Amino acid sequence: MISETLLEVQNLNIFFKSDKNPEPIHAVRDLSFSLKQGEMLGVVGESGSGKSITNLALMGILGDNSIVKADKLTFNNRDLLTLKEQEWQKVRGGEISMIFQDPMTALNPFLTVEFQIVETILAHKKMTKKEARELAIELLAQVGITSPEERLKAYPFELSGGMAQRVMIAMAISTGPKLLIADEPTTALDVTIQKQILTLIKSLQEKNNMSVILVTHDLGVVSEFSERVQVMYAGELVETAMTKNLIKHPFHPYSFGLLSSRPGAVVRPAKSVLPSIPGIVPAFHQRPSGCQFHPRCPHVQSDCIPSPIALENGIRCLHPMKEEVV
Repeated sequence: MISETLLEVQNLNIFFKSDKNPEPIHAVRDLSFSLKQGEMLGVVGESGSGKSITNLALMGILGDNSIVKADKLTFNNRDLLTLKEQEWQKVRGGEISMIFQDPMTALNPFLTVEFQIVETILAHKKMTKKEARELAIELLAQVGITSPEERLKAYPFELSGGMAQRVMIAMAISTGPKLLIADEPTTALDVTIQKQILTLIKSLQEKNNMSVILVTHDLGVVSEFSERVQVMYAGELVETAMTKNLIKHPFHPYSFGLLSSRPGAVVRPAKSVLPSIPGIVPAFHQRPSGCQFHPRCPHVQSDCIPSPIALENGIRCLHPMKEEVV
């Protein structure tokens, strides 16, 4: 059941210091959103949109060359900007957990599955090693791994991609986190395994009343699994709405472009070329003026270019789309 606000972000700005630039590079700009307990929020956008950077900031694991500023950045009524590293160690992994894109690089290939899960549990829970091992077996079974006791003895390289991702999920939920960040958790998996992993995350969210931030490139994924969605582009939030509303009627041209690039999303002649968005997301140090999307936007007008555009009523666009998708 969705209840009180768990995460509150107001005007989050992330910068990176660079030897090649006299001024810090402005990566994420004035990002504001909130997340309720038990809610799943979908975050969509191409690579370079600032999705992963934002999540790393929420975990407190950005590099030393980063600068994080915000008017408000609170989790469970705790100010994340004021936490010292010792306090972060209690929050990170204990209250906020993360599933990374590639389990094969996130898991240590030289340590057994048992060692890695048990170590995580003991770092955040007062348990004996035997109790932690029993919990690890229970968690592996919960995420759909057969013969969990045998799998504990395995090394990550002995597992398939889907199996390794399930181990990652078991580790992430082992401490009973209030917030689970799933950063493109199915990128390295084939289509059939993707569906299984996403369904598993959704069932764990509902069972544990856990909040989830689901990061993906695919609006089709968030349409099925999230209650609310936010679309990011070039470090900015360009549109946010309830998922069912945005999927039916995206107002920002970028959201519309992402949706219409899916087969069957818009009516088009048979055997015609599937729509796509021309160009690429600009690099953080090569941002255009005005609307960040205007160099790629088919509906750009002269007033889109001169000055920054504010997010109003959940849309950062002066000329919202009127066309609906199927």
